[in-house]
Amino acid sequence: MHSALIFLVQVEEYMLPCFSKQYLGVDCFGCGIQRSLALISRGEFIEAFKMYPAIYTLILFFIFVGINIFFKFKGSQKLVNILGIANVVIIIISFIVKKLSYI
Repeated sequence: MHSALIFLVQVEEYMLPCFSKQYLGVDCFGCGIQRSLALISRGEFIEAFKMYPAIYTLILFFIFVGINIFFKFKGSQKLVNILGIANVVIIIISFIVKKLSYI
């Protein structure tokens, strides 16, 4: 348990670099997701949303897809599609807003 807490505190040291940002100098659509997860692990929920606005809908999407693998119900595919589209829209809009704020 103690080593898990140390990992959560030092998680930034283990993050993968964004190759798009590192080699091209351009943010990608996923830039910020690792840092956002690190912020959530520290309980900084508002900062996590500011870092990557789609983080909570992505978490909801992956939880639902994981549950849906084992427990299917009527309309589940439609809900997966809606959550997927919502995530794509949020990611694209937040990416555009971030780019416009640099101008």
